[in-house]
Amino acid sequence: MGMFIKKELQSDLKGKLKDYVFDVIGCCQDVHREQGPELTEYVYQDSLKIAFDQANIQHVKEFFFRPKFRGIELQHKLFVDFLCKDKIILECKAIEEIGVHERLQLWNYMRCSGKRIGILYNFAPVMAECEKYYYDPETRTISYF
Repeated sequence: MGMFIKKELQSDLKGKLKDYVFDVIGCCQDVHREQGPELTEYVYQDSLKIAFDQANIQHVKEFFFRPKFRGIELQHKLFVDFLCKDKIILECKAIEEIGVHERLQLWNYMRCSGKRIGILYNFAPVMAECEKYYYDPETRTISYF
C-alpha cells in the first residue's frame, strides 16, 4: 500500500504543528535573510547549525537511520540534513524551485524513519520556499500544513 496526499488536517492539530515548528522555521528565515539567495546548500546547512545552536534548538546535523524491510533493519543508511527536536526532519535545498523529486525524497524519509513532521526549505530563490508536511503512519497519508 503506497502513500497518498491528504489535503487538510484538523485545525487543532494544524495549529499545534505550526507552533511546534515555528522556531525551526524562524532560524531558516534568519539564515536566508542574512546569507541571501543563490549560495550552496552546504553554506545554508552550516549557517543553520550555528542558528540552531544559538537558539538552543535541539538538532542533529546529517542525522542517519536504517530503513527496514519485513521488520529487518537494512545495512544501507539514509541521511537527512537535520533532525530537530527529535521529531522534525528538515531537508535543505538550494535549487531553482521545489519539485516532485524533492517532495518524494522528504516523504520517503518521513515514512521510513517514522518521523511525522517534515520541512522542505529552499534557500536559493530570492523569496525562499518552505513546505511543511505531517505523516500519519496509521493511514499512510501525508498532509500539508
